[in-house]
Amino acid sequence: MKKFIESLSNVWKIEELKNRILITLGLLLVYRFGAQVTLPGIDATQLGNLAGQTKDGIGSILDMFTGGAFSQASVFALGIMPYISASIVVQLMGIAIPYLQKLQSDGESGRKKINQITRWLTIAITLVQGPTYIYNLYRTLPSNAFLLGFNSFEFLFSSVIILVTGTIFAMWLGEKITDKGIGNGISLLIMVGILARFPQAFIQEFTTRVTNNNGGPMLLVIEIIIWLLVIICCVLLVMAVRRIPVQYARRTTSGDFEQDMLNGNRQWIPLKLNASGVMPIIFAQAIMFIPAALAGLSKSDTSQSIVGAFSNMFGFWYNLVFATLIIVFTFFYTAITVPTNKMSDDLKRSGGFIPGVRPGIETSDYLDKVMSLITFPGSLFLALIAVFPAIIVSLMDVQQSWAMFFGGTSLIIMVGVAIDTMQQINSYLLNRHYDGLMKSGKNRKAVA
Repeated sequence: MKKFIESLSNVWKIEELKNRILITLGLLLVYRFGAQVTLPGIDATQLGNLAGQTKDGIGSILDMFTGGAFSQASVFALGIMPYISASIVVQLMGIAIPYLQKLQSDGESGRKKINQITRWLTIAITLVQGPTYIYNLYRTLPSNAFLLGFNSFEFLFSSVIILVTGTIFAMWLGEKITDKGIGNGISLLIMVGILARFPQAFIQEFTTRVTNNNGGPMLLVIEIIIWLLVIICCVLLVMAVRRIPVQYARRTTSGDFEQDMLNGNRQWIPLKLNASGVMPIIFAQAIMFIPAALAGLSKSDTSQSIVGAFSNMFGFWYNLVFATLIIVFTFFYTAITVPTNKMSDDLKRSGGFIPGVRPGIETSDYLDKVMSLITFPGSLFLALIAVFPAIIVSLMDVQQSWAMFFGGTSLIIMVGVAIDTMQQINSYLLNRHYDGLMKSGKNRKAVA
């Protein structure tokens, strides 16, 4: 603990790192301030119905990712999610569209063009989601909540423009954090939005357990212990890798192959247990909206039962289908994001090989086999974490808002972003010969 405190103090001794952290905190503060600004033309005191709509179920997920901006009809009500959607679409289109494939292989210039395409697609998605959000306000809020008049064109037009501008500004903040600050800006904006709900959720659970004497403080302590254990499991899931040993031959003047092997440099290829990250959960949640939406078009008893089953995110059938989709999407997303053929070709061109495996096709097949073997337990673990909030609600009668922090997208995002940010800070400290924040950091003394 003493070394960790010393490492934190060393952060402020590095001028560049200190400035980056301050810039990051400042831009995050701007984002949180904007999330509290209500759209012009709406009476902020009449938002009770909207807050009730996002208290439980799927609405709570949307409100969590926007840091409460969705339930407050904020100028950042759509948050950064249209940009995330656009990034996913562009990434998937890169598999089938040759032009995007060419841009992906063009290095920095191609990356800039892809970013520009993603920005324009973000605007297009926001132009669709903006009127949809305003229509939801019309259905949810009372007519006297609209100061410019119910269904007025002036309110609709100005609100859509403001929502589009808010999303673009949030996207700009995220990119500036990435360039000038520390960590991945877009991910940090999402994480801060999720953390903004944490105090309120914990206070509600504390009130229920202690003040209302529903289980007492001992049960609350048990919940916190379980929560910490789940966080540890998430860290293990994010950090776990399978190391594939690689041998690099180093040519000698004798040209003797056996001597080449003796002089070679030995390294390894890290294959992540969860190479797809949180994307399978995001894909699965997007699909889970469809059954209820389609069934809602019919008024039959069967359709209404389907709507009820797939609208309750803590129900059995919802989570069974949800977990199955996560496993399927984990294999799908890993297959398109881990190019084993390209890894094999790059390894062959650099003079490397996996001991006991022939370069070329056999290496590609071997990497694909290992990736499939480790993806299966990784997908099961990811699905278990995703549905764990429903499990904790059914077993311990936890408040739904507090249960959301026991797993799912929110917890994995928070753990992944925290680890990535700490690794970047750690690299700054180690490069300046300080002890790192993370345990893997070496104690490196400055050399005069």
